[in-house]
Amino acid sequence: MIEYLIYAFLAINITFNTLGSIALHRFPDVYTRLHGATKCTTFGTIFAVLAVVTHALYRLQVTNDAKYLQMALHSLVALVALLLTNPVGAHAIAKAAHLSGVKPARAVIDAYEEKLGGETK
Repeated sequence: MIEYLIYAFLAINITFNTLGSIALHRFPDVYTRLHGATKCTTFGTIFAVLAVVTHALYRLQVTNDAKYLQMALHSLVALVALLLTNPVGAHAIAKAAHLSGVKPARAVIDAYEEKLGGETK
């Protein structure tokens, strides 16, 4: 039963990471590509970590070996780091692109440019 849960988590991970790859290929500009790739890969990685933690906790229960608890904790720390850095990195890239003069492909209103008072290049 645990194996099927792990397989389901991994299937969700693969699905969302594939959608993130498609977003990089299909979306028209840097902003929508960042949005699609960041959201999908972050969500997919959550399920990859859930699969690892589920496996580690199951093996901890079966074998009572502390290395599985360590694996689960390291995976959770890596997930927290990803959840903090992935959106921040995407925001920094989007802001740098906007300040470099890259305009959104189909935007009608550019609120960030209005906030800056049209100071971008």
